[in-house]
Amino acid sequence: MNCLTVAMGKGRIANQAIALLEEAGILFSDFTNKSRKLIFMDDSNSIKLIFVKAVDVPTYVERGAADIGVIGKDVLLEDPKDVYELLDLVIGKCKLSVAGYPETKLNELTQLTVASKYPKIAKLHFEQKGIRTNIIELNGSVELAPLIGLADCIVDIVETGTTLEENGLVVIEDVAEVSARLIVNKASFAIKTDRIQKFIADVKTGLEVYS
Repeated sequence: MNCLTVAMGKGRIANQAIALLEEAGILFSDFTNKSRKLIFMDDSNSIKLIFVKAVDVPTYVERGAADIGVIGKDVLLEDPKDVYELLDLVIGKCKLSVAGYPETKLNELTQLTVASKYPKIAKLHFEQKGIRTNIIELNGSVELAPLIGLADCIVDIVETGTTLEENGLVVIEDVAEVSARLIVNKASFAIKTDRIQKFIADVKTGLEVYS
């Protein structure tokens, strides 16, 4: 019997997802945070877990290299893929927010320079508000951009807000609620319907315990 392949990115969400799967009775006894292995089999040898770069998870699922993926909603919003989004796992919860100096008045600027690792989300958010933008795509230390005058504000993931506070920045407005989602390859869902539905049912049971 071919196994189900589940893709996720290593890190905090993966650790929570594996704990959630354990509550669902899906155990990966060989998994440890320190392991450099990229592929793990569950204890029943029916589910293969593969670790890829988080932003690549939807691509693996869309192209059928994985049947199922666990990924943050922010990634799906920034780069939508042709997959089914079937379940909110209610882990990795945070917000995608606009942040900047407390005195920043977004509506008073004729054109806003925005730094973000989410250029599409940022552009769409401000377009919907009728604000013209110049988007600067950055992949790290986005908070630095307003501090050195590179941007008027940023659009980024906010969990605790500590990094913003330590750098004199505040959340100006929220863009979206973010949490980990379970996505499924469309062909896999048609071919392996029963197995995928059982997997989802088990995860839902685990969610009741985990939450």
